[in-house]
Amino acid sequence: MAKPKVTVVGAGFVGSTTAQRLVEKEIADVVLIDVVEGLPQGKALDMMESAPVEGFSTAILGTNRYEDTQDSDVIVITAGLARKPGMTRDDLLFKNAEIVGGIVEQCARYSPSAVIITVTNPLDVMTYLAWKKSGFETRRVFGMAGELDSARCAYFIAEALGCKPADVKAMVLGGHGDEMVPVPQHTFVQGRPVTELLPADKIEQINQRTRDGGAEIVKYLKTGSAYYAPSSSAVRMVRAVLGDTREVIPVCAYLTGEYGIRDVYCGVPARLGRSGILEVVELPITEDQRKALHVSAEHVRENCAKISTTQVKP
Repeated sequence: MAKPKVTVVGAGFVGSTTAQRLVEKEIADVVLIDVVEGLPQGKALDMMESAPVEGFSTAILGTNRYEDTQDSDVIVITAGLARKPGMTRDDLLFKNAEIVGGIVEQCARYSPSAVIITVTNPLDVMTYLAWKKSGFETRRVFGMAGELDSARCAYFIAEALGCKPADVKAMVLGGHGDEMVPVPQHTFVQGRPVTELLPADKIEQINQRTRDGGAEIVKYLKTGSAYYAPSSSAVRMVRAVLGDTREVIPVCAYLTGEYGIRDVYCGVPARLGRSGILEVVELPITEDQRKALHVSAEHVRENCAKISTTQVKP
């Protein structure tokens, strides 16, 4: 039986680490593609030379040709400019829209039945652009950030409580930016709400650190941005799709009235399976959280409107 095929677009830190995790976990065979000649080929060869040591039987192909991505089951788009200190995710809007638009056209041509997962920032707008450019159903185009934001929040909670990070299940809604909306009442530590374990002021400090999580890493690195946690989050989503697990993961999904929001991509929990998003899960949230979620969605909508008609034309 043939293994699933995943294309990872972009052989930078996020893309190559995503590819590495996919093959080492034996989730799928991988095509790693990049515009830089030799870069994906060299990284793919290096990964395959680790197979005798790591013991995986999946394969990775490095290429500059979209023809090699044909009939992919999932496409993960990581290509684009990374943030530098002082930059917001929105600062990347126009250049990355140009990059992602061209990528999606090629990927959709060679893999018309694929599920597309976007990782490139600004995440919510790039997901919208990928949907428009691909012409796919909205359920087959979604973004990674909600899982990443929730993972960051979970780690900060574990750090505060001195517990294992795996014991924390956090939930963060909204766009992948300063308007993200942590929901502590749906964040649990070994089944107990975090609101029972930490005071409100400490929870709010963690919420703010979560919003600043990407910028904190950029500030340390100076010449790059996060890639270990983003790649882990993307791989979890790929595994849910290919394994048809039906698990609920926070993703950037197209909303059609859920949470009172319509016709925009925004971070919400969704059940994932082989065909993509099976359903958006509506959690009970407070009125203040609902208002904040609407503000976040409107910010995404405003940025989508900044992209020219040419850029979003399928």
